[in-house]
Amino acid sequence: MLNHTKKIKEMYEDIQRRIFYMIPEKWEKLYLYASVMDRIDGHKTGELFFYYIPKGIFKKNPVNVYEIPQKFNLDEKEYINLVNILYQKITELREEFKKVEVTSTWTNLTMIIEGIKFKVEYDYEDLNKSKFSSYERHVIWRYNYLGIKEEQLNKNDREIIEKYLLGEKVIRRRERYETGIYIKYIKNIVDYDTENYGSEHNIEYIANQDKKTKNQIISSIETMQETKK
Repeated sequence: MLNHTKKIKEMYEDIQRRIFYMIPEKWEKLYLYASVMDRIDGHKTGELFFYYIPKGIFKKNPVNVYEIPQKFNLDEKEYINLVNILYQKITELREEFKKVEVTSTWTNLTMIIEGIKFKVEYDYEDLNKSKFSSYERHVIWRYNYLGIKEEQLNKNDREIIEKYLLGEKVIRRRERYETGIYIKYIKNIVDYDTENYGSEHNIEYIANQDKKTKNQIISSIETMQETKK
């Protein structure tokens, strides 16, 4: 069983805050995947992506984090920088776990946030020896967590899922952590366009009627300082 120290719990809260800042609309559920692989030369490599389910009366499709800049008319370079910072926080979390784990350290994780529930699933698969590519693992992850059905996939992705389902199942170490989540009111890091989003979003925003002008992204450091006051 993993040892969740006070420092690690504080890092969870910081990661949660950053995720909340980055989503510019109300949502019901979020799934985040991140991997960190140690290379022989001492450097690290990996990836991060997350999907959230927008809140609404009717069922909505998951939104990929990398779709957000275009969907909400944001500066893509600035937003991707926020994603990179979030990934850096995940790598720092892993380094903290290295201090308390006596054997190997997890290589990838899935975070799930729904309502006041916060779950983390840690996986210890050696991704450097994985029989699936990064893209294939992404397709499999979406199939397992987002409820994507085979008929919704293109031919190539269906073949990946069939290969996964028919392949040999390997038993490997997994750890799970679940707790409640409590974060006070957070001002989203993205200011809304008032033409598209109503006051029910409980957020201050700057009206931007010019579609050629990108909506403002507030400094993450500035926002976090305001939130903690």
